[in-house]
Amino acid sequence: MSGPSWPRREADGSPSVIRIVLADDHHLVLEGIRSLVEAEPDMAVVGTARDGAEALEVVRGSRPDLLVLDLEMAGMDGRTCLRLIREEELPVRVMVLSAYGDGASLRTAIEGGADGYALKTEPPQQTLVSIRQVVRGQLVFPTAAKRWLLGRSTPADPELTDREREVLALVAEGNTNSAVAQRLKVSENTVKFHLQNLYLKLGVSNRTEAAAHFLKRFGRRER
Repeated sequence: MSGPSWPRREADGSPSVIRIVLADDHHLVLEGIRSLVEAEPDMAVVGTARDGAEALEVVRGSRPDLLVLDLEMAGMDGRTCLRLIREEELPVRVMVLSAYGDGASLRTAIEGGADGYALKTEPPQQTLVSIRQVVRGQLVFPTAAKRWLLGRSTPADPELTDREREVLALVAEGNTNSAVAQRLKVSENTVKFHLQNLYLKLGVSNRTEAAAHFLKRFGRRER
């Protein structure tokens, strides 16, 4: 996803002041995050919402750099809001901020098009770090999710899903993340998410090592 057109950018391409919309149906949580964000000189809250429908309208109207979105909200939930944002191709990055750190919630968010996933239970400063990372285009997810992914299989005998094997096969052919996304008709962030899973499952640290593992285990890609 291409980011919004900001009038002022830093050397790394990120906006000089990050314009943020917050969406959460718990008033205390919403105000707490707002106070946290507004205390930062490089961040500004340009809108808030109490459900997904309101969040969608605020994003349409204010064109923020980032939407911080809760998945579980009364009325329209965050999942539906995220899906509609991506269907409309609104130029905003989305970071899910959730109380749930299970792998199913994480996968739902990333495959829905989220650019990052953070936990409400993490220290406030970590939330700010995650916001800045997501705006810079980094795919962010919590350490707890990494532990969940590691627990699903061991590097010695990893069990790959059909989608993971498709991604790995295309990477082994030398395709970029963008090319893999186009071939599989998914978002580039979904490809990044699958690659993170694969690195953890295979016990490798980069795409070259992952490709080598694929070629050793499966040989040439089946047609």
